[in-house]
Amino acid sequence: MKPLRSTFGLFKMKKWYGGVLILVLAIVMVFSYSLRETQRPQPKKKQSAYDFFNNHPPIDSHRKGNDSFKLPKVEAKKPSLIQKPKLINVEGLDELYAPRNVSEQESNVLLLWPHLHLLLSRSDALPETGQGIKEAAIAWKELLALIEEEKTTKLSNNIRLKEKNCPFSVSSLDNALFSGGNILELPCGLVEDSSITLIGTPNGSNRSFEIDLVGSNFSEEPKPPIVLHYNVSVAGDNMTEEPFIAQNTWTNELGWGKEEKCPSHVSSNNLKVDGLGLCNEQLVRSTMEENQNVSVSSGDASTNASQESSHASANFPFVEGNPFTATLWVGLEGFHMTVNGRHETSFAYREKLEPWSVSGIKVVGGLDLLSAFAKGLPVPEDHDLIVNSKILKAPVITRKRLVMLVGVFSTGNNFERRMALRRSWMQFEAVRSGDVAVRFFIGLNKNLQVNFELWKEAQAYGDIQFMPFVDYYSLISLKTIAICIMGTKILPGKYIMKTDDDAFVRIDEVLSSLKEKPSNGLLYGLIEFDSSPHREKDSKWYISDEEWPHSSYPPWAHGPGYILSRDVAKFIVQGHKERELKLFKLEDVAMGIWIEEFKRSGREVHYITDDRFYNAGCESNYILAHYQGPRMVLCLWEKLQKEHQAYCCE
Repeated sequence: MKPLRSTFGLFKMKKWYGGVLILVLAIVMVFSYSLRETQRPQPKKKQSAYDFFNNHPPIDSHRKGNDSFKLPKVEAKKPSLIQKPKLINVEGLDELYAPRNVSEQESNVLLLWPHLHLLLSRSDALPETGQGIKEAAIAWKELLALIEEEKTTKLSNNIRLKEKNCPFSVSSLDNALFSGGNILELPCGLVEDSSITLIGTPNGSNRSFEIDLVGSNFSEEPKPPIVLHYNVSVAGDNMTEEPFIAQNTWTNELGWGKEEKCPSHVSSNNLKVDGLGLCNEQLVRSTMEENQNVSVSSGDASTNASQESSHASANFPFVEGNPFTATLWVGLEGFHMTVNGRHETSFAYREKLEPWSVSGIKVVGGLDLLSAFAKGLPVPEDHDLIVNSKILKAPVITRKRLVMLVGVFSTGNNFERRMALRRSWMQFEAVRSGDVAVRFFIGLNKNLQVNFELWKEAQAYGDIQFMPFVDYYSLISLKTIAICIMGTKILPGKYIMKTDDDAFVRIDEVLSSLKEKPSNGLLYGLIEFDSSPHREKDSKWYISDEEWPHSSYPPWAHGPGYILSRDVAKFIVQGHKERELKLFKLEDVAMGIWIEEFKRSGREVHYITDDRFYNAGCESNYILAHYQGPRMVLCLWEKLQKEHQAYCCE
């Protein structure tokens, strides 16, 4: 029996060892799994703009080389046919993104900044990006200092700020606003329909005088730019010297621009600014007649010259010893001068020299100036005194996904336009209920007072997003990308719409029309299917062969208002994040170029054009009416409320 018990004991021992081994293996497996779970990357918490500015260290400004930082190597999804632009150091960008002492609520106006950092660091950035960022860094630093000062010394500082507020009008009678060199200060710049009226008499000194619109500049800049140089040369005593008006601009970077002269010896009948000729027709006609009447005989040359100059000066608006009233007014496309009630000259705005940047007017030379008066200047509202301010605030967004995000392009000192939109079509039920969100996209201003007023407006209504660059027209494509980011990452919507602050949008009709449209691959608006680049260098929309070498553009929708589906917006955001899409300065055409790339990626695009999106003006049964000032916007809203019909106010 002993051998049997020994065998049985050995069997029990093996069984026990086997059980221990299985237990140990189980413990090892559980431990290994737990370790892998611990090491597995956890999903990142969504970072707010407040967290970004307080936790994101500024990029080291002492890096070697041109790359701003090295990205981790990732496996390429597909071979790239074009070389991606690099990420470079941009002067001022670190200062914009340095941690700042703003509260989490205040930082809601900066939600897009973390998403735009890489976009602003691209080596193929739009030409004015560097200057726009550099100047924005200075403006941002000054604004934050003023905000901090206002917080710490609230009572005394508020009194001081009210004295420096943006007035509706200024005149030379206000001694505080009139100093040596005949400079009239314009505290918050100019907007469309602003005007400056001068009353004076040419006194014959130097036979000329100059009127300059001086631009804003920081203390670090050597001289302020001249947004408009208006040079008048009156006729000589013997009437042999032809009088003329010359217009030009000047900047530190480029010096003097191309001069435009009236009377013009070159036909300019086809060139218009806001529908007005560059020169008064009578002056042009006189000059053309002079050229045609020049005698072949050398003996008659002096006589003809005298007669021709006399003929020209008879129509000339400025005469030595004769008082005049001249009004320089701001149009949509340029400046216009009216003298003694007659239009004399027009001058189209030039790049980086927009009306909002004007800080004052200077008059020098042979002119006895009697009076200078500016009116129609931008004025912010006192938000604390608005009775119905609650219904003007952006409603709290509770939906996980909006039906539509509407991004509105605006400029800092367009205070009145934004308030008109808040009191009109932003009161549609779809907006008030939170189904549709409306946000203004605004770059920084070189004027500290404008930035401070804009900051207060943003905190009061919660519908403004600051852009980390100065608001130059050439950089508006960056706002288009920002709208797509907002509509896909921050306030995601089924559709994303872009519009302007001088457009009236029938939100109810837009939503109704979208019900019948495809929800993917959509571009909906007033679409251009056959257009070519402007190759004339004087054109506001001039595009060089380097910028766009092709003879035509792909289909694009006019900028006052168009709608994208979410998948198109996501493609654009991702494309710019990976630096695979081309930057282009004409924002509406740029959108067409990016959608063409979306189409080339193998996806279907639905180009749906609708004539009810009016690019200029208003027609009955409109969906969108453009070039509508604040008064017209409020009138259109009143007509909709009373008559329940889309009638125009003109």
